[in-house]
Amino acid sequence: MSDDDAQRPDTRPVPTLDKESGGPDGGARPAAGDTPEPVADDGRTGRFWSARRVPAAVAALVLLGAAGLLLYDVAAVRAHHPAMAWRRRLARELATRHLDDPWVLGPAALAVVLGLWLIVLAVTPGLRQVLPMRPVAPGIRAGLDRKAAALVLRDRAMEVSGVQSVRMSVSRRKATARAVSHFRELDEVRADLDVALGEGLRQLGLAHRFGLTVHVRRPKKR
Repeated sequence: MSDDDAQRPDTRPVPTLDKESGGPDGGARPAAGDTPEPVADDGRTGRFWSARRVPAAVAALVLLGAAGLLLYDVAAVRAHHPAMAWRRRLARELATRHLDDPWVLGPAALAVVLGLWLIVLAVTPGLRQVLPMRPVAPGIRAGLDRKAAALVLRDRAMEVSGVQSVRMSVSRRKATARAVSHFRELDEVRADLDVALGEGLRQLGLAHRFGLTVHVRRPKKR
């Protein structure tokens, strides 16, 4: 055997795998660029939670300031200094005013409203402008802005023959189209819009099923 016939081990061509051939488990190998199929929706895809930094920062600053001022006054009294005027007046007012006094009921009602507001912020997700989408892979979540969804659906509606203009609005569970048609029968335009917008909603990949309402009218006469 000559040297030309023998190939060195580190220069032998690496065998390639055909995309159509089976993998190690015998199954078909997906071709490059294939779109992954969405993960089956189990009905538990919820909304995105808002961080709510502004309400949290305001509440924290107010509580910190009130607690720091009260702690400073208590420490001053313990050090045999007179209490601040506001605390002496507050103690005097609380000792002399009745519980049904408007000056007592007003601040109490304000405190209750603020407390309920903070509780609502704590137990609700927020981010109403972001629509959750169907997951395409475990551990990955995606969302679509409602204005962007309305813009995509409006472009789909403008492709329908006979549509002059469209105003789209998208809420959390419903899409509403108000179209103006300058020719063709209104029933035909409405039927085509139902088909086009229904397909557009499906292609958006939203997690929840959306309702669709279509209104079609003639342009106003000038």
